[in-house]
Amino acid sequence: MARYFREQDIDEYRECFYLYARSGSVHTMDQLTVIMRSLGMSPTITELKQYMRDKMGKIAFSDFLEIMHTHSKKENVPKELIEAFRNMDTQKKGVIPAKDLWNILVKWGEKLSPKEADQIFREANISPNGVVRYEEFVKIVCAPVPDYY
Repeated sequence: MARYFREQDIDEYRECFYLYARSGSVHTMDQLTVIMRSLGMSPTITELKQYMRDKMGKIAFSDFLEIMHTHSKKENVPKELIEAFRNMDTQKKGVIPAKDLWNILVKWGEKLSPKEADQIFREANISPNGVVRYEEFVKIVCAPVPDYY
């Protein structure tokens, strides 16, 4: 599995895995759910049940890496975000009001603080009173974080 992930990713996965799977393996769907969601994945209940079934109810770290690889191919966050923004774009122009995006960031889901939302706007060069070209915005926020070492 190392060929599918960067060393830093494997280290992060290992740390999270063993934080929740203290016995060295995952034995419940709840444990698997917490680990995967902690790592930014959003598996469905059906997917989680299938992963547990495929591994006979016991998932070692090597099995977990295989699951993460399989699931990361299924989950396409940029595509899902663009689809959500398109549903908000009633005029189908490829833009949404910046104030609507700001409200989404601070009031929905995993809420950001107003300060964090303002920082995202600054980094993405978004005027608070303007509009957001959501396809460009998704490219910015989904871009991998550069390694500086």
